[in-house]
Amino acid sequence: MSATVDTAGTRNSGRAPLMDKLAGAAHALLRIVAGALFICPGGMILFGWFGGMPAQPGGGAVPPLIVAAGWIELVGGSAILLGLFTRPVAFITSGEMAVAYFMAHFPNGFWPIQNHGEPAVLFCFIFLFLSAAGAGPFSLDHLLLKRRAGKR
Repeated sequence: MSATVDTAGTRNSGRAPLMDKLAGAAHALLRIVAGALFICPGGMILFGWFGGMPAQPGGGAVPPLIVAAGWIELVGGSAILLGLFTRPVAFITSGEMAVAYFMAHFPNGFWPIQNHGEPAVLFCFIFLFLSAAGAGPFSLDHLLLKRRAGKR
């Protein structure tokens, strides 16, 4: 099916309106669940949630790079969950997961199933999708955009 433009100037992919609504809901659900799950490791690193970080070799403090990752995960996951500043935040979190994969997982084997990097790869590509597609219809970004459009 080819896409057309309807009389309101919006792109119509030829799908039924119900399918478009379901697509928007699924988009928002993906963003909300991914954001909620991404908050957890940040809280674990920074505040000891869920049993805290595993002990560091030599019993030292958590390295600064890991603390920075914790803040990106906690703050970024919260922003993504709410759909606030989704595109730039998702781009940053996608990059963080790519770095995490190549620094922590890839040295232990080529395939994610070998090196236990599946969550990092999935988060990386989910956030890359969100950085390109935006937050979706049920988000603070969408609410702010509608409010700004109403003031014009």
